[in-house]
Amino acid sequence: MPGVPQEVAERMSQPLFVHFAVDHPTAPGHFPGNPIIPGAVLLDEVVQALFPGGWTGAIEAAKFHHPVRPGDTVAVTFATERHVTRFECRLTQSRVVVLSGAVRSISPLQ
Repeated sequence: MPGVPQEVAERMSQPLFVHFAVDHPTAPGHFPGNPIIPGAVLLDEVVQALFPGGWTGAIEAAKFHHPVRPGDTVAVTFATERHVTRFECRLTQSRVVVLSGAVRSISPLQ
């Protein structure tokens, strides 16, 4: 898994799924004629999927590997050790990695 240490990859969870509607409101302006989901929106949706009850912490790393387009669904796998959650996101259709990174929580994942 690119961007995820091997020992973490072996402990990755079953995936969570994040879907971006075909008519997602941020896509038309980013970029006109070739819409993609902005990276900040993608990262925000992934963090919300990881911490549905809310999250306080810091983004330690985020690497955007491939664009996500309106209508795409992303599978998010993750592993948490202490206060750090490492994650990897892949398009469900092609399995292409679109985002990987790590977030640090003030308190561990419940």
